[in-house]
Amino acid sequence: MLLLAVVLTATSCEEVIDVDLNTAAPRLVIDASLKWEKGTDGSNQEIILSTTTGYFNQNIPKVSGATIFVTNSTGVVFDFLENSEVPGSYICSNFIPTINEEYALTVMHDGMTYTATETLKPVPVIDKIEQKDDGGFIGENIEIKFFYTDDAATEDYYLFRTKLSRYSIPQYSVSGDEFYQGNQIFGIYSNEDITSGDKLDITLSGISESYFNYMQVLLSIAGSAGGSPFQSPPATVRGNIINTTQKEKYALGFFTVSETDRVVYIVE
Repeated sequence: MLLLAVVLTATSCEEVIDVDLNTAAPRLVIDASLKWEKGTDGSNQEIILSTTTGYFNQNIPKVSGATIFVTNSTGVVFDFLENSEVPGSYICSNFIPTINEEYALTVMHDGMTYTATETLKPVPVIDKIEQKDDGGFIGENIEIKFFYTDDAATEDYYLFRTKLSRYSIPQYSVSGDEFYQGNQIFGIYSNEDITSGDKLDITLSGISESYFNYMQVLLSIAGSAGGSPFQSPPATVRGNIINTTQKEKYALGFFTVSETDRVVYIVE
């Protein structure tokens, strides 16, 4: 009877608390990550426009009616046209990627013009993949290592994206070659839930130093909150996109142009 009384007392104390959060005015979010995967011509690219929204809102508002184009250093213009079937998605089918070429992004929407510039960074190939079945702190987890060889002649930065087939959200990390320049190095993926037959999608991207710094901050914030870097962060992280019409009404997001190498590994 005493136990029953304690349970009843505990449950009777439950109360729904409404948290009143201040909601700022919506801000434009520009997802402009152009990726040239090795083995493709890189002609098909996509830029996504959306706006910020309330913390508890599960639907992300998409932005239609914008004018978007990317210009290379010789003045060639690549137009991104809105997909009539997918609001907020702007598609280019004739993009020409060139290693170390500088590209300028222009987004015009609601009387504002947003711009950014980036250089397309190269990436080495993923040399090999190794599986270790006794990894982790207690030697019971499967570990996947993917190796690549850094270019000794340049200062390089990398973005790693790994996605296990059983999960909907990928994992991200970044690295610079300061301590392994010119050497073969590896990235590692380990998860207690990984099993034989799972597919691990691995993408290695060459990125600029500015994007490396941006992602370091974003991943630090997302990690402290237990989320993905591409979910709404608990603090504002400014990218390289500038509102040239009204500076204080800046957009969120980053314009980056990368060469990538991708391998899908089937866990043994």
